[in-house]
Amino acid sequence: MSSPSASPAAPTSTGAHPPASFAALVLGSVGVVYGDIGTSPLYAFREALAAASGHSGAPTETAVFGVMSLILWALILIVTVKYVLVLLRADNDGEGGTLSLMALAQRAIGTGATTAGATAIFLLGTLGAALFYGDAIITPAISVLSAVEGLKLVTPSLAHAVIPISVAIIIGLFAVQSFGTAKVAAWFGPITVVWFLAMAAAGLPHIANNPAVFGAFNPLHAVAFMWDHGMVGLLTLGAVFLAVTGAEALYADLGHFGRRPIQAAWIVLVLPALVLNYLGQAALILANPAAVENPFYLLVPDWALPAMVLLATAATIIASQAVITGAFSLTRQAVQLGVLPRMEIRHTSEAQSGQIFIPSINLFLALGVLLLIALFRNSSALASAYGIAVTGTMVVTALMAFIVISRVWNWGPWVAAAVIAPFLFIDATFLAANLMKFFDGGWAPVALGGLLMLVMLTWRRGSRILFEKTRRAEVPLPELIASLAEKAPLRVPGTAVFLTADPDSAPTALLHSLKHYKVLHDKVVILSVVTAKVPHIADADRVRIEAIDDTFSRVILTFGFSESPNVPRALAICRQRGWKFDIMSTSFFLSRRTIRASAHFGMPLWQDRLFIILARNAGSASDFFQIPTGRVVEIGTQITV
Repeated sequence: MSSPSASPAAPTSTGAHPPASFAALVLGSVGVVYGDIGTSPLYAFREALAAASGHSGAPTETAVFGVMSLILWALILIVTVKYVLVLLRADNDGEGGTLSLMALAQRAIGTGATTAGATAIFLLGTLGAALFYGDAIITPAISVLSAVEGLKLVTPSLAHAVIPISVAIIIGLFAVQSFGTAKVAAWFGPITVVWFLAMAAAGLPHIANNPAVFGAFNPLHAVAFMWDHGMVGLLTLGAVFLAVTGAEALYADLGHFGRRPIQAAWIVLVLPALVLNYLGQAALILANPAAVENPFYLLVPDWALPAMVLLATAATIIASQAVITGAFSLTRQAVQLGVLPRMEIRHTSEAQSGQIFIPSINLFLALGVLLLIALFRNSSALASAYGIAVTGTMVVTALMAFIVISRVWNWGPWVAAAVIAPFLFIDATFLAANLMKFFDGGWAPVALGGLLMLVMLTWRRGSRILFEKTRRAEVPLPELIASLAEKAPLRVPGTAVFLTADPDSAPTALLHSLKHYKVLHDKVVILSVVTAKVPHIADADRVRIEAIDDTFSRVILTFGFSESPNVPRALAICRQRGWKFDIMSTSFFLSRRTIRASAHFGMPLWQDRLFIILARNAGSASDFFQIPTGRVVEIGTQITV
């Protein structure tokens, strides 16, 4: 699909919200945006200390203060400064996320961009999207496992039940996705607020027993630890990054809640609760080094442990829901931007267009999560795989943010570099630290990301080659109209709408209809659907109508990349502009292509076959464009590629 150009704009503001609305958005962002990072205390400090001590023996006081200082400053620099204060301003008309940032960067460089520059931005966007899918698979696996593992502390005899219970929770979680998140989401905020308050309350008594842990705010502890420990310090840094996994959700969920509610939730509740819990774990281990086995659950007294396990399990389910919903939204954007083939998209809410369910992605994620649980079997093993997906996404985000700050905000390359370079250095350092765990499980997100990126690149390239080949075989529309004027076919009453990606050429379905039926409707509409580089399009800009002659009209419908195209609803807008449109007297003609492999398509034969598999399994165009099936006529054509 082609995309109309749009001029870059300055950073937008989310605007002011009424007090009641603002409070509801803050509460909702606590549940959805911070569900992921809110479960990191379950395993982050434990894994970082294990790496610092070489998985042998009790951690030293130096290690405790060094690791805690690294975690605190990671929360301050990466989450608070980079995401909450800077990147939340780099929105694409209120939307965030990797592909949204890619579209904004593409708009920023405009038509004057070099082929290499445009390709680099596209590759960065697809890489970030592929890594996000890896994050969406790993997050439910590690979060649910880490929560359920608390059962071993309640009753050691339940250790053998951790895997079955985790699998049951995961199956149940994905099974209910088709019902939509609206009703469940109403519980997310309150439960997560209780979770953050419980975490803070669990840490406070231990901090009171040893207030010296506040000394971890001194960054010299972090610097000294890294300087003295060399390679062990780098390995520890990879585990420290687990404390900020989920920060990418801040940007991805920007369009759902707005910048200010997300910022308020972080500063007022989430950050203080995380800091108090981490400091409490540090104080506990300083007093009892044996607690390093599971410092999070050992913060609470025995009588509160069962309740904490249940609350943690609920919190991890919510955290998993956040990335699952994000994967659905990302997929719709990818399909609209032509990065993935069409898929069935079900709307689960009449009020909120963003609440969608994609069965194929839901199944893909569920199978991926269950496979990871079967392969790794505990949260500690999965921790090695977790960091690479998130650090890779953060590096990609920082690189594209440089373009946006430089070109969209018009700050210039030097100022943009001064803003982004420190964050990029931190992200790259974390990525290097996590890559050292490649053979300990880090290969999983890399392999998954590579596979998904291959699929995206194959679909993008194959679609473009197929479009060019089809276009060469089509007849220019003015030429066809001129030939029909000389030899008019038999006319039948009604309106025929022919969908095509190229509004200047006669659609293949029209040519085959004339060839086989030898008739033409009284009114013929050449309809093209294009995707803009902005998330939403106002109804006033949705439709463009051009009357070619008394019979033929050209209509171009424009949708944002975060919208699901609804052709009948968009055509209804034409009534306001004087065009009489009746869905019940209109027939929609679509081309259904049967593709066969060829050695001369422009891609290697194996990639041709992959593209054909993707094309054959793509969703129906009539379903994707929400056209009533009773009004659709599909005309088959065979193309050798």
